[in-house]
Amino acid sequence: MRILLVASAFNSLTQRVHTELREHGHRVGVELALGDDLLRARVSHFQPDLILAPMLTSAIPEDIWTRYPVLIVHPGPKGDRGPSSLDWAIREGATEWGVTVLQAVAEMDAGPIWASEPFPVAVCGKSELYRNEVADAALRAVLLAVERFADSGFMPEPLDYSRPDVRGQLRPYHAQEYRRIDWSADDTATVLRRLRAADSQPGVLDELFGRQYFLHGGHNEDRLRGFPGSVIATRDGAICRATVDGAVWLPQLRPRRTPDGPATFKRPAVDELGPELLAGVPEVPVTPFEAATRDTWSELRYREHGEVGYLEFAFAGGAMSTDQCRRLLAAYRQAAQRPVAVLVLGPPRDFFSNGIHLNVIEAADDPAEESWHNINAMNDLVEAILTTTDKLVISALAGNAAAGGVMLALAADEVWCRESVVLNPHYRLMGLHGSEYWTYTLPRRVGTEMADRLTRETLPVGARRAAALGLADRVVPGSAEEFRAWVRGQAEALAAAPELADRLVAKKQRRAADEAAKPLSAYRDYELAQMRQNFYGENEPYHRLRRNFVHKVRPQVTPTHLLA
Repeated sequence: MRILLVASAFNSLTQRVHTELREHGHRVGVELALGDDLLRARVSHFQPDLILAPMLTSAIPEDIWTRYPVLIVHPGPKGDRGPSSLDWAIREGATEWGVTVLQAVAEMDAGPIWASEPFPVAVCGKSELYRNEVADAALRAVLLAVERFADSGFMPEPLDYSRPDVRGQLRPYHAQEYRRIDWSADDTATVLRRLRAADSQPGVLDELFGRQYFLHGGHNEDRLRGFPGSVIATRDGAICRATVDGAVWLPQLRPRRTPDGPATFKRPAVDELGPELLAGVPEVPVTPFEAATRDTWSELRYREHGEVGYLEFAFAGGAMSTDQCRRLLAAYRQAAQRPVAVLVLGPPRDFFSNGIHLNVIEAADDPAEESWHNINAMNDLVEAILTTTDKLVISALAGNAAAGGVMLALAADEVWCRESVVLNPHYRLMGLHGSEYWTYTLPRRVGTEMADRLTRETLPVGARRAAALGLADRVVPGSAEEFRAWVRGQAEALAAAPELADRLVAKKQRRAADEAAKPLSAYRDYELAQMRQNFYGENEPYHRLRRNFVHKVRPQVTPTHLLA
């Protein structure tokens, strides 16, 4: 079947739908919603059997949905309507929600229903929920809807609020008036729901030190207390703000844009506020070991179960700044010294890693210099993993990875993926050659020809195809929680296996042989020579592409690599 995906952005859900439909044998094209005339032209050229909109913030023109079947993916249960479905679900403390695939009609979100799938609402931010439970349910609903569309005898269900299973309602846009936090009255649970319902966009508009910011993120603090609304601590770039009955951590801030001012973007909260505003606010560190046993915010956690160590890291948006890379490297080195046989790397949910932190780089006084520091810090981390020969290292991907984040995963001995994972093993869309020892690890896994193809085609790769190519070693279905339990069982079985000692001997011998054939330093030097040119050379596209990415500049037309 010829299926055209129409989306406001080629986001995580659109990528996942794209990879799944291709794996099911469909001819899949993508058109970004950049204008009605452009969409009309693409539809006319592609001649789809079906148009599917996984993520759309604007309406499909009537002359298209009256001529072609158009199915819309709406992140709400049957009957739910409006642009802020997940925001309301989190704000109101819903424990179960749904995703509905419905046909486009004149009235928004009111068309006949082709499929609907429920999902549990995890206690987390909106974007994390979207990339996990929502995406899982959406994919089930999409595949069912496509299957039903292929069945000419299936008739979609008209929206009927008298039916007992239609429990949704029309809800207004979740404007800032609904998000406002009253620090003198709202308890911690209320504050966290408001913050999580706005994460990662649009944030909660609030005032700090007489200035207006959008607050991004929201994590509980179990010990620190202070005057409600005051900033009482910092930690690794985040600030801690007291509530009437506790405190919450805010990792990122975005200044409110003035009418005639430049566009703003999210930054680590401490970087945005600066040392003058935070004078006298203490830095309150927590070790990864301690964080694993507390209900507090930390990007790093370390725990052990028997002969297995688990180093968990969770960075907002999957981006890793120079400082974050260095902190993770320090934690990795400590973990590597522990008396464990197997070391598992990766967050329990959401992104594994997306590589260097473009927002922090954009905000730097010298973006080229900060880019250089960031890529070297990533390389130091990858090198430490590659040269660990006395432990079996596992990358456990519960969520997506891209660019240097994929190469970070490939530094491990084995890569285990949840079936929902999407990988983007390329750098070219940001105008970069790439580093993180990819010229060593990627061909070693998939061969030189496929490595060139993956980095040149710049298309997402689903987990099952990644395993077929050699990018991943094991792929399992299930939720993030089920994946985590599976990882623990498999890792502990590896640690107890009698052949582990032989595997470690073989690993050490292979690393020595590879080093003798071509030192790791040679791969690094070659890659960094290309990256230096990308960062410092004249007429290089990287700085423009980075700036457009950070400031969310929409392209004029759909990029050619998405055209089927």
